[in-house]
Amino acid sequence: MLYAFGFERYGVVVSDLYFVDPNPTKGQEGAERGVRLELRVLDRSELKGSIYSAQPIAVDQPIWRADLLESVAGPPGSFDRTHHHPAFRGWEPGKRVFVKELSADPVGWLAARLSDLDGLLEQAGADKHEADAADAASLRASVPEIIDAVRRLLAMVHAGALAEPSDGQPSDGQPPDGQPPDGQAPDSARVGWL
Repeated sequence: MLYAFGFERYGVVVSDLYFVDPNPTKGQEGAERGVRLELRVLDRSELKGSIYSAQPIAVDQPIWRADLLESVAGPPGSFDRTHHHPAFRGWEPGKRVFVKELSADPVGWLAARLSDLDGLLEQAGADKHEADAADAASLRASVPEIIDAVRRLLAMVHAGALAEPSDGQPSDGQPPDGQPPDGQAPDSARVGWL
């Protein structure tokens, strides 16, 4: 499932995610699931037809990412893999940054970060833009709605309705906890919009 919140130049996209990293770092082995949120640049292209035609919109360059993830093997709500990526190099995120406050209160921490667009842009090394001030105000006003979407997605992930290894629906023979049957764990997987 994908939620998108668009402002003048920036947008926030939120999706459920099931992920298996083929090259995990120590302590990060095994499947992860949860919710990913990204701050992205939006691009509005010229109309492709009349004034009544649909507006081409691209969810473009990533700026910042928060991953409210937990290991599939752990209990729902553990947030043991929750981290953020303060900056991107092109389309590639920087290293995972684990913050104690983020794991302790992921939704509260996320709300505070989204309320500070200037701080996110500065930390990411993003170029200043004339729309920054207006987008900062619009984003701050939208934080409750964005957080509501994050909470709904987290509830569905914890209930086993989202962030599953295949299209959100357990496959035949799949245990209800989202774990593949013994000996059938994929080497890598990424299921979700983001």
